[in-house]
Amino acid sequence: MQDMTKDPKQIISDAVQAAFSSTLGAEYKDVNPVVRLSQNPKFGDYQINGIMGLAKKTSQNPRELAEKIVGVIDLEGFAESLEVAGPGFINVTLTPSALIELCVEMDSPSLGVLQSEDLHPIAIDLCGVNVAKQLHVGHLRSTIIGDSLSRVFERVGRTVYRENHLGDWGLPIAMVLDRLMRSGVNLDTLSITDLNTAYQEAKLVAKDDCGGIKTAERISAGPHRILELQEQNADATAAQESAKSALVKLQQGDKDLLLGWEKLINCTMKDVYASLDLLHVKLGPEHNRGESFYRDRLESVVDSFVKSNLAEEDDGALVVRFKDRKRPLLIRKSDGGFMYATTDLAAVYFRTQELGCDRLIYVVDARQRDHFKDLFDASTLVGWNKTPDGTSVKFEHIPFGSVLGEDKKPLKTRSGSNVTLSSLLDEAVARGRDEVKRRSKDESSQTHGMGEEELSTIGRQIGIGAIKYADLSNDLVTDYVFDMDRMVSFEGNTGPYIQYACARITSLLEKSGETDFSSNFIINTPQERQLVITLLQYGAVVQNVAQNLEPHILCMWLHELTGAFSSFYQACPVLKVDDGAIRGSRLRLSELTRRVIVDGLDLLGIEVPQKM
Repeated sequence: MQDMTKDPKQIISDAVQAAFSSTLGAEYKDVNPVVRLSQNPKFGDYQINGIMGLAKKTSQNPRELAEKIVGVIDLEGFAESLEVAGPGFINVTLTPSALIELCVEMDSPSLGVLQSEDLHPIAIDLCGVNVAKQLHVGHLRSTIIGDSLSRVFERVGRTVYRENHLGDWGLPIAMVLDRLMRSGVNLDTLSITDLNTAYQEAKLVAKDDCGGIKTAERISAGPHRILELQEQNADATAAQESAKSALVKLQQGDKDLLLGWEKLINCTMKDVYASLDLLHVKLGPEHNRGESFYRDRLESVVDSFVKSNLAEEDDGALVVRFKDRKRPLLIRKSDGGFMYATTDLAAVYFRTQELGCDRLIYVVDARQRDHFKDLFDASTLVGWNKTPDGTSVKFEHIPFGSVLGEDKKPLKTRSGSNVTLSSLLDEAVARGRDEVKRRSKDESSQTHGMGEEELSTIGRQIGIGAIKYADLSNDLVTDYVFDMDRMVSFEGNTGPYIQYACARITSLLEKSGETDFSSNFIINTPQERQLVITLLQYGAVVQNVAQNLEPHILCMWLHELTGAFSSFYQACPVLKVDDGAIRGSRLRLSELTRRVIVDGLDLLGIEVPQKM
């Protein structure tokens, strides 16, 4: 009796591994049978490809070994036929009754997605907002990748801590706060644009040019030029000292500065939450744990490395060295100040030792690759690679690529500045709404005759879904070109195409007049069979994304599913078929497909309009 809660591929793999053991010995029971979907359905539903490698390993003829394996595989009632093909492949065709039973098992609230037995939570570091600065296009990838992975892990039953590691403490924040308060600016009415400008101006004012003075003196540039540079440096030095003084007062709990600091955070996050809401991302105040959260833990982090004899003094600073690289990790400066790395180590300790997470995932761009290698290795050296109950912790950095413009360079505005996330989202929404309104003029369109507000909502869902799908459907580590025309297209491998396919299924179900989709499954045609075989992959696809952290796998599969449904719909009449039993079965298959698409898109953080 096969366990029909499993993916069919897993059922076949288990049976083949049992056959390996009985035929060749127990030492071969864990050899991968390499079960794949058949590329040509006329040869079967699945293909077992691992026999040739095993035959070479055991010095046997691969075809003869395949015949032996077929003779002992126990798939009675599950496989209709097992046929050896070519040099040693085995084609597997499932019985109609097995397909039906698998479909019935899948047609439940779980949709075939098995729940994890691991009770440890997972921490996913995403978004990474810097206070007093606008979100830019780089935050798009970190945020939607992290949100999608969080949704996937929650879907398989894991507890997820979404960690928005705010850059909300330290000298840069004190510098802009000091400048604004000394200028008498009303922090209650400050906009994020004003705040971002103030941040850039504060950095500019505090930037000295000691190297310039030395060069001017070396080349005898003249006393007037040297005096000019000295005066500029004096202003910069004064700004730096004032900012340092403000930071000390802030660290000591000065009420006025703390109140001003909170207002800077509120101003920043108000803009952030507006973008996150538009993006349909699950990230709120409860997920903020920034540098300020860890500020009282930094000394104990350094102490942990000192007590473990892992910290080494280097010209007054404390560093952690690694055997396999010259680059040390600086955890405390010579003046006693702490580094970003120290804060990140405090976060690792908190997430592994206090929250008990056994998997830490950092969705941060590829430029931070070396930093995270050092961070993970240092955490391992000090013993934070184990949870309090002794479970090993898996550290993972997702080094995503850049969003490029048409010139294949990092996306910039015409003036050369970074593209703000809000402007990008506004463009996506506008394009989505324009496309929906254009299509609504067609009398045959589902949206024909809709009001302005309803069309606007659908346009927003399409525009945002388009850029999220375009981003997530790419291999995360590669760069991709931001092409809005392609993204919002209702054709090809795009978000709107899948949203539209789902809306058409919804319309089909509504036209049927049925509300109860529980008829018996009947699988007669090749197109019905192919749709079922595709649907049954869903649970394994979700598990694959959770294991390998690759949302594009889900995107590719959803596009494949919509293609399988399109072939089914064209070849198999649903509403116009005369046989009531077949009509009921096809409606149930359609409804199951719709639910799976909605569920899959939700894992990508993409909404599905009822009509398009």
